Amino acid sequence: MKTTGYGKLAIDGGEPAVVKPIPPMYPGGLRIGREEEAAVLEVLRSKRLFRYYGPSAGPSQVKILEEEFARVMGVNHALGVSSGSASLMCGLAALGVGPGDEVIIPAYTWIATAETVMAVGAVPILAEIDSSLMVDPDDIERRVTRYTRAIIPVHMRGRPCDMDRIMAVAAKHNLKVLEDTAQADGASFHGKHLGSIGDIGAFSFQFNKILTCGEGGMVITNHKEYYERAVMYHDVIGGLRNNISEEKILPGMNFRMSEIQGAIMRVQLTRLEGLLRDMRQKKAMIKAALSNQAAQKGVEFVRLNDPEGEAAISLIFLAPSSVLSRKLIDAMRAEGVPVSGLYDPDRVDYHIYSHWAPVLNKKTWSENGGPWRWHTGDITYAKDMCPKTLDLLGRAIHLDISPELDNENIEEIAEGINKVLDALL
Repeated sequence: MKTTGYGKLAIDGGEPAVVKPIPPMYPGGLRIGREEEAAVLEVLRSKRLFRYYGPSAGPSQVKILEEEFARVMGVNHALGVSSGSASLMCGLAALGVGPGDEVIIPAYTWIATAETVMAVGAVPILAEIDSSLMVDPDDIERRVTRYTRAIIPVHMRGRPCDMDRIMAVAAKHNLKVLEDTAQADGASFHGKHLGSIGDIGAFSFQFNKILTCGEGGMVITNHKEYYERAVMYHDVIGGLRNNISEEKILPGMNFRMSEIQGAIMRVQLTRLEGLLRDMRQKKAMIKAALSNQAAQKGVEFVRLNDPEGEAAISLIFLAPSSVLSRKLIDAMRAEGVPVSGLYDPDRVDYHIYSHWAPVLNKKTWSENGGPWRWHTGDITYAKDMCPKTLDLLGRAIHLDISPELDNENIEEIAEGINKVLDALL
C-alpha cells in the first residue's frame, strides 16, 4: 500500500484526486452553438441542400467554405468532400497513385490511411515511428523501392511530423507527399500550416476532430492540376461542372460535401483560433504543474518536432517500460485522471498497425481483387514488423487536452498524476 505526501493512492483505497467531472474530448463539437444552428436553418429554409443547385439561385455554402479554408491555410485551392477518407482517396487519385505503386505510411495512424491506399489499388508500406511518435524520416528512406510513388506523413494527435526531413527524402527520390492532417486542424510546422507543405493536404471533420460537422473533409493544394484531378474524382461529373476540357476528363466517384456540412463548417472555422489558443494554454498549465515531479522521477515527455506549432490536443509521456506504463495508467485512472495507453497487444485499436487484420491478412472484396495481386514486388506483413513503434507506443501514457478544461480540472489532473508518479517511481 503506497502512501506519499499526496496521500494514499486511490487504487489502494485512498481518496481520488479528481473530483470534478472532466469534459469530453470533442473540441469543435462541444462549442457548437447558436451560430451553427442559425447556419443550418438558413440552408434548410433555402431548400438548397446540394452544393451545385437548388430550387432558387444563391451562393453555395461549400464553395464559400472552400475559399475561406484555402485562405486560412494559405493555399490556392481547397475542395470540400464527404469524409476524411474521401479526402485521402481524392488526394491519392489526384497524385496519380494506383495499381503497382507503393505508398509509405506510418505504422501508427488510423487504419483509414492504409485502407484508402488499398482502395486506389496501391500497396501500403509501413514505416516505423521515432521518439516524436511521428513517422521516422530515416525509416521512410529505408523503405523506398523502385515501386514507391508517394509518402503519407500523418500528423497524429495534433503533432507535426518533421516535414523538412520528409520533404527532403521525397525530393531525393522524386516522390509525392500527401499530408494526412485529420487530427491536426490549424497546427503548423515552422510557421506553415500542416497540409500546405506537401503536394496535397487531407483533412477530416468527423466528430472527434478539432473542427467538426459530424462527418466531412477537405483537400487542399497549391497545384491547379492536382486540384482539377481531385475535383473530377470527388464528383462523377466534376469535370463538366468545372469546365475541364473533355480530353482531360477522368471518371469519378461521388464524395461531395453537402450544403449543411458546409454551413456548419463555415462557423466552425471561425472557432479554430480560439480552440487552439485554449488547448495550448491548458496543456502548458498541466505540463508546468508536472514538470518538477516528472524531472525528478525521470519521466520523459514525448519530443515535439515543433512545440510552437502543435495543436496541443494531447499530452503524452513515456514510462521506462510497457509493464510500468500499464501500472501507472491503472493508478492514474483510479485517481480519476482520464489517461490511456497508446498500445496494448490485448486490446484491438485500429490506430496501431499490428491490429489491422484486414491489411495484414491482405483481405479483399473479391477473389481476384486486392492491390497485392497487381504488384510485382514481394510484400509481407507481420504483427511484429515494426518493433520500435510497438515499444514506444507500449510505453506511452496519453492525456486528452480538452479546450473545456477549467482551472479546477487542471489542478486535480496534475495532482492525480503527480501523486502516482511520487508513489510508483
